[in-house]
Amino acid sequence: MGTPIIEANDLGVQFIRNRRRKLRLREMFIYRGGRQPSTADHFWPLRHLTFQIHEGEAVGVIGRNGTGKSTLLKLIAGVLHPDEGSVACYGRVAPLLQLSAGFADDLTGRENVQLLGSLHGLSRSQIKSKFDEIISFAEVDKFVDTPLRHYSSGMKVRLGFSVIAQLTHPILLVDEVLAVGDRAFRTKCYTVIDRMLKEGRTLVLVSHSDSDLTRFCSRGLYINAGVLHTDGPIREALAAYNSAVTG
Repeated sequence: MGTPIIEANDLGVQFIRNRRRKLRLREMFIYRGGRQPSTADHFWPLRHLTFQIHEGEAVGVIGRNGTGKSTLLKLIAGVLHPDEGSVACYGRVAPLLQLSAGFADDLTGRENVQLLGSLHGLSRSQIKSKFDEIISFAEVDKFVDTPLRHYSSGMKVRLGFSVIAQLTHPILLVDEVLAVGDRAFRTKCYTVIDRMLKEGRTLVLVSHSDSDLTRFCSRGLYINAGVLHTDGPIREALAAYNSAVTG
């Protein structure tokens, strides 16, 4: 299939979970003004993941809540760095992760479009040429000069998606974005992603919707307890996941 556009080799990331316990009365005197004994608990949300994704593939990431799906996308996007192994992207990434990330509530919608666009590498001229399209797609025309703190959460998500949808980066990471917004806006999102796939872009989609996964993806990565359980056709990966959930 040629050179991979995303490649993970023995990928792992470690987090620290702190657990504080109540001190006994005598311990309060012993440690008064001092440092409480450490009870840090290290755990691996993901470990030993090895896979390749090739240009133009659409891959769904499947698993229970808390099994590391979103963490994997953040590793691919470079938001997190691995503690073991490596992950490499051979192309720029358009991350549809937390769509309101990068926004500033005290700035207006207009100013936030300029801010988020700049953060993702759009030039001033590109933002200016695409501005009306972004605002129209997000359906916030009447609020473009209103501070973002007065926007609903749905309005912020629509605006964030509208900006990211303007990127021409070859790798698209989508984390449950299609589960937000009303049906009409989701339909618009589907149209955008369909267009991106027809353009030959690479999609990595995290979703709990079987219909979304089978609509867009031909391949699935089923992650269970932080390890890659199944890597195969999307329906095979979904069958393995649904069997584990219902069994």
